[in-house]
Amino acid sequence: MRTLKDVACKKTVRVKRLSGEGAVKRRIMDMGITKGVEIYVRKVAPLGDPLEVTVRGYELSLRKADAQMIEVE
Repeated sequence: MRTLKDVACKKTVRVKRLSGEGAVKRRIMDMGITKGVEIYVRKVAPLGDPLEVTVRGYELSLRKADAQMIEVE
């Protein structure tokens, strides 16, 4: 299982599945991250947290904990 947390900089991946429960999963989905959407990893902070990604044409910062809940292919 590969998660968004493991993706290298300047790579594009497609969301396969979201794990997590309740409010956390809802918040990720409210950001536009749903099954099948493409995510481009723009930057990763020096200590690895947060990741800066582009989703549906807008830029977004995600914590490692949230990125770990997003399974990608």
